Amino acid sequence: MPQAETPGTGASPPLLLRWWTELPLILVVYASYSAGRLLARGDVSTAVDHGLAILRIEQALRLNAEHPLNRLFTREAWLGIPADFWYASLHYLVTPVVLVWLYRRRAAVYRAARTWLMTSTLIGLIGFTLLPTCPPRLLDATHGFVDTMAQYSSYGWWGGEASAPRGLGGMTNQYAAMPSLHVGWALWCGVMLWRHGGTRTAKTVGVLYPLLTAVIVMGTANHYFLDAVAGCAVMGVGYLLTRPVMRAQQVLRARLRARSTPVTVPSTAAGSPVVSGGCQTSTGERIPRQRVADHEQGAEPGASPADAGDAAAPTR
Repeated sequence: MPQAETPGTGASPPLLLRWWTELPLILVVYASYSAGRLLARGDVSTAVDHGLAILRIEQALRLNAEHPLNRLFTREAWLGIPADFWYASLHYLVTPVVLVWLYRRRAAVYRAARTWLMTSTLIGLIGFTLLPTCPPRLLDATHGFVDTMAQYSSYGWWGGEASAPRGLGGMTNQYAAMPSLHVGWALWCGVMLWRHGGTRTAKTVGVLYPLLTAVIVMGTANHYFLDAVAGCAVMGVGYLLTRPVMRAQQVLRARLRARSTPVTVPSTAAGSPVVSGGCQTSTGERIPRQRVADHEQGAEPGASPADAGDAAAPTR
């Protein structure tokens, strides 16, 4: 089956990409995403209710993979500690690295890939706002989950209350669990590596990275299985919206360019030499009795004998 093109790369005219415009754009979107997470904290009791509802749905569908994975990561420190490092860091390292790699090595697909990632991120922010969800690790201990971030906090830079650095737990929204953008961003990275990596190693990493991320977010009790599914769904919706978003960007850019371009009024006397202010003549026409420079016999080349006589007439 032939691979579909990344949306927006087929018919879009090539644009000159500059890092000093791309970097601020990405930083603004990420800052808006982070600020939006903080503003969309929601009510704690509502978030707990949403988390328990997800857990009941999973148990009814026999999709409860979080408990066995969490018990494994809690019991085996050699798995739990690297998993916590993975969860706390790779989310913020691998995605920018893939973006920079696309910008430098795959410029033809970078713009569409960047638009896909940003659109999906903003959709995820809407999910955090509408559905604040308590992650498994913050549920009551009677539900059988252990917070591995707190259990292994002495091994890393994060605190016991969140994956944020120690003392900064209050600056992150711990109830932004649905959808899981850890999984969503990892899926985006995997697709980019699979389609544009060019080597078997890149394709292998492209498959393993999102799969391992999904396992880790559940094993560390940071997300439910349905959170991971929702993260993939958000990326799917963002993929479908990429082409319309890029078209809207092109229309907006064209309108802004049209407004900023000065309007030039064509001159009605174009081509007519200006003799003096407000006085114009046709080609070859002279003002009556206009004096001309002497040339050899006193006549301008091509001038009529009468003109020459006028110019050379002796004074009395």
